Amino acid sequence: MPHRPYVIDEMISAKAIAARIEDLAREIRTEFADTDKLVVIGLLRGSFVFIADLVRELDLPVEVDFLEASSYGDGMESSREVRILKDLRGQIEGRDVLIVEDIVDTGHTLAHVTDYLQTRHPARLRTIALLDKPARREVDFKAYWTGFEIPDAFVVGYGIDFAQRNRNLPYIGKVRFVDDAA
Repeated sequence: MPHRPYVIDEMISAKAIAARIEDLAREIRTEFADTDKLVVIGLLRGSFVFIADLVRELDLPVEVDFLEASSYGDGMESSREVRILKDLRGQIEGRDVLIVEDIVDTGHTLAHVTDYLQTRHPARLRTIALLDKPARREVDFKAYWTGFEIPDAFVVGYGIDFAQRNRNLPYIGKVRFVDDAA
């Protein structure tokens, strides 16, 4: 099915993202300074670029794992039904865990995944989201760390897609349909 033509307006530059990740990594290193190993769990697929850049900034012993949850499919609106499509390979009981998410929109996905992983009894569990869109929140959930708060706009880039496109952009951009008024 063809998509409406759109353009992407840059919102957050690659340079701004890199600087913010350095700051966030500093805070994470402080929080987990006493850990023997931090299990960093990326929520696929949108977080893969963020998690790669983030773990390179962490001067801590880390293990990386992935969990895939979905509430969007190929659309622009959340279905609010969160499904776990790929579970963790490793164990997290008694371990320090950091869940890495690309964007907190309605809050359903990160709230569901956090509750789901808490049942596995990690020692500490924290969450980090590159982007937070509080205007869309439907669930009382806020990530422990947030990179940037953004307005209610559909965004792509830096791992975030629109129907599996635009993940490879080095910045965060706002999708603007060409047939919409500017």
